[in-house]
Amino acid sequence: MTNQSHLTRTLSGVEFIGLMAALMALNSLAIDVMLPALPAMGDALGVASDNERQLVISAYMVGFGIAQLFFGPITDRFGRRAPLFVGMVIYIICAFAATFAPTFGLLLAVRFAQGVGAAATRVIAMSVIRDRYSGREMASIMSLTFMVFMALPILAPGIGQVILFVGTWHYIFLFMTGLAIVIMVWAFFRMPETLHPEYRRELKLSVITDGFRLVFGNRLAIFYGIAGMFFFGSNMGFIISSQQIFVDIYKFGDWFPVAFAAVASLMAVANFVNSRIVKQYGQRRVSHSATLVYIACGAVLLALSLRGQVDFWAFFSILAIMQFAFACASSNVNSLAMEPLGQVAGTAAAVFGFLQTVGGAVLGTLIGQQFNGTLTPNSAGFVVMGLLVLACILIAESGKLFGVSKEYQQGSAAFAE
Repeated sequence: MTNQSHLTRTLSGVEFIGLMAALMALNSLAIDVMLPALPAMGDALGVASDNERQLVISAYMVGFGIAQLFFGPITDRFGRRAPLFVGMVIYIICAFAATFAPTFGLLLAVRFAQGVGAAATRVIAMSVIRDRYSGREMASIMSLTFMVFMALPILAPGIGQVILFVGTWHYIFLFMTGLAIVIMVWAFFRMPETLHPEYRRELKLSVITDGFRLVFGNRLAIFYGIAGMFFFGSNMGFIISSQQIFVDIYKFGDWFPVAFAAVASLMAVANFVNSRIVKQYGQRRVSHSATLVYIACGAVLLALSLRGQVDFWAFFSILAIMQFAFACASSNVNSLAMEPLGQVAGTAAAVFGFLQTVGGAVLGTLIGQQFNGTLTPNSAGFVVMGLLVLACILIAESGKLFGVSKEYQQGSAAFAE
């Protein structure tokens, strides 16, 4: 843990984790709460194709990803608080405006802009965590944060379904607006400024370019960041297709949110487990092992799907193991990417957020668009993305798996300097 005496006067550890999770959950909410409403939105706005309706998710993700490149240098210059509130105001205005979108095209435009505002929450939450923690402690805190913020994806589809029972899809955006206002007020009164004054960087082209050069020039950090992109693409492919998988293939109907919540619950449990074991075994051993499990499970599911319809409980059992492995691997991959870049944490969070969000959204959309009424496209996506993750890890670690970083062996003080 780095020098924190001046950072902890306002937030306790528990409240810090809760607030960071709430900020990141706004992004998850904007995706997951929409899933039950996609058919109703498509019908209301004249979109016949199930696959085309997925663009409501993809448009948001592209805006979310691109804007992170701008919020990174801005937060390294002006601190964490002011850019956060600018982004949240944009998010709130666009969520409210989406309620009145008269056409599908305008809805996609507003969703893109909403994603732009949400970018601030992701960049700044990751930056604040890196400001306060490093090494295995950072990996543990990040896992606990992911565990708490996973509570919203567990509930979000169910919330969306309940809203549809009592009203139209427009009320989902009103709910999103109200929750964002509550979280913004919480952050305004409780979140301190965590950027050390000596780490503030000028907002000049040469300084910004130098920050990006530091990120892209660190082989370990950038390839772990790219690994996170492939993981995110694989998971996005499943999320985008989840409504079709559970409703069209397995006929869950209105019970779809329950199935989705079960999957998200496993990821939350996995993040809690990871927060405990990562301190003992390290990010590398945990994430590398989980990646191999993920690939193996994806290969089994692909083999079963090529033989015909996969029994639901076989599918769900394999998916459960995969989502557990995904949660353990992805949080550690992100902490390993951020670990060497504390002095440019905002820029680093922006680069990795852009790669993972835009790249992941594009890859996930490509996987989702291949949906053909079977599990084969998603299963193939799991395997291919998993193998690409493994390739990135091997490049980052010079061909070695399960190692322990020199930085950790030398002690966490190396990161606090």
